[in-house]
Amino acid sequence: MGKLRQTSTWLLIAAAAAALAAAPGAQAARFGFADDAGKNADDGGTAFFDDLKAAGGTENRITVRWDPKRPDKILEETFLDRLVPVATENGVRVVFHVFPISPTSLTSSPTTTENFADFLTKLATAYPDVHDYVVGNEPNQPRFQRPQFSRAGRGLAAPVYAALLARSYDALKEVDPAIKVIGLGLSGRGNDLPQAPSNASTSPVRFLRDLGAAYRASGRTLPLMDELGLHLYPRSDRDPVSAGDRWPRAGIVNLTRIKQAFWDAFAGTGQPTVEQGLKVRIDEIGWQAVVPAARRAAYHGRETAAATSERAQADNYAKLIGIAACDRSISAVYLLHLRDDADLERYQSGIRRADGSARPAYAAVRTAAARAKRGCAGKQATWHHATRVIGGRAQFGLGAGLASRLRKSWGFNVTAAEEVSYVAAIFPADASAQVRSLASPRAPGAVTMTAGRVRAGWSPRLRFTSQYLPPGRYVYAVRLRSSMNAARSTALVSRAFVVR
Repeated sequence: MGKLRQTSTWLLIAAAAAALAAAPGAQAARFGFADDAGKNADDGGTAFFDDLKAAGGTENRITVRWDPKRPDKILEETFLDRLVPVATENGVRVVFHVFPISPTSLTSSPTTTENFADFLTKLATAYPDVHDYVVGNEPNQPRFQRPQFSRAGRGLAAPVYAALLARSYDALKEVDPAIKVIGLGLSGRGNDLPQAPSNASTSPVRFLRDLGAAYRASGRTLPLMDELGLHLYPRSDRDPVSAGDRWPRAGIVNLTRIKQAFWDAFAGTGQPTVEQGLKVRIDEIGWQAVVPAARRAAYHGRETAAATSERAQADNYAKLIGIAACDRSISAVYLLHLRDDADLERYQSGIRRADGSARPAYAAVRTAAARAKRGCAGKQATWHHATRVIGGRAQFGLGAGLASRLRKSWGFNVTAAEEVSYVAAIFPADASAQVRSLASPRAPGAVTMTAGRVRAGWSPRLRFTSQYLPPGRYVYAVRLRSSMNAARSTALVSRAFVVR
């Protein structure tokens, strides 16, 4: 009975938090760093936290690794015991980022999920001052979770992760209903190529689809997460913030794509969507910058990435913080590293170089963070879920509306901003009821039909096999249907054309 009462309590707290998050004038996005430097420092992070706060940060996400071979062991307990009180004393909010040490850990044993949840219980009990947990790390990437696919090419990672997140959510809420569970730490990248020779990964849009399907199949009615964690790195460090990425991948400027994918996956379930108050936390992002020759002595190894200029990095970080300030669905943004890793084969995305000298990004970030605390300096972002295919269009190209009955190829071009299936047909012009029947692949009354799939951003010509049409008046018609959500469709009909 006590457990039931406690569960009811944290559900009420979650509902109230969601209502506050959705309300106008909600708190602006917070800013911080994803960096373990303070955890590893001899002073428990005192100097690191001073620097973090001077740069405008208030939060520090640190990694806590779990070893299934030692399931009850907090691997860096001594470091955490030292860091958490120092952070609390300095007014810095600590965020635990908890995930297994091996990509195959989650499938190594039938007791893994329960053991991981027990570990979270122990962690949350040991550190009651920590109220934010990112559970998992880029489960759509083979570097952190394998296998991604079955031999037949079916996605396996999302169902495994869904079970882990559900059990983790319940375990953390039982310790403290006020704990925020941030799901996924989802990578914005992924190739959806099960047979790829390396890095066979799942795009974020498709991973969310699979996660929603697993959640619905489980019969669960409680949420999986309080916030959605995202790692929306640029395709290339030389890309500006505005470049984004192609569907079904995503950069920070493609955040609406992620919001829509989440809605497609979870609308109508016990898991709130962004429109119902779910917050998005950009819990890891960064642009690698070149190291000036004068500072090269502080580094070792060889650079393996096409890094951007220090000035471009500063511009990207300032714009990133500005974007977050104008989107009430974003709860926080964490830059990966305050100071560069000295190993050039790792990440040089810090606002300080490895020798401690400040990059141009340091001043840019501090200014942008201070401005963001005052609110949005531009246009406030708004979003509402789509009910039709996003960007669905047809180019019928009928000219004056006249066509020869001897035309060699009947057809037209279609495009969409997401992957779609299509059913297209030629109908007699007066067959309006039959045109509406394109919801079915066997539309009655069609003179000729074709069906298939169109990749996002492509504009192929849909061709009909029939080359002869009797004299008369006709229309082209097509129904586009989202591959991620079959309930979202768009029907398009041309004006009538005459065959003589």
